[in-house]
Amino acid sequence: VQLVESGGGLVQPGGSLSLSCAASGFTFSNYYMSWFRQAPGKERELIATISTTGAFTNYANSVKGRFTISRDNSKNTVFLQMDDLNLEDTAVYYCKARRSSSEYWGQGTQVTVSS
Repeated sequence: VQLVESGGGLVQPGGSLSLSCAASGFTFSNYYMSWFRQAPGKERELIATISTTGAFTNYANSVKGRFTISRDNSKNTVFLQMDDLNLEDTAVYYCKARRSSSEYWGQGTQVTVSS
């Protein structure tokens, strides 16, 4: 089982980034997918979740209206489009797959927002 995040990097405030998380080794379409983030010295925070078909999504208040989660089950990939980034969005971003008692995590990708 693997979850591999990509797309992180350095961006200026107000900018955008698009993260991807490629899954393998399990039936991706059966799993809810989520994005978490963890800033230095802070707890890991759930920021977005998408249902198996993509019909339902949920966001943390801190990112609602700026971030969009989506998935492509044909490519076993979940995405996080991040717009209007600010300094507080700096963190390591992780994707997670969850189904019943099974869950898998990616290794994370760093997003740094700085001028």
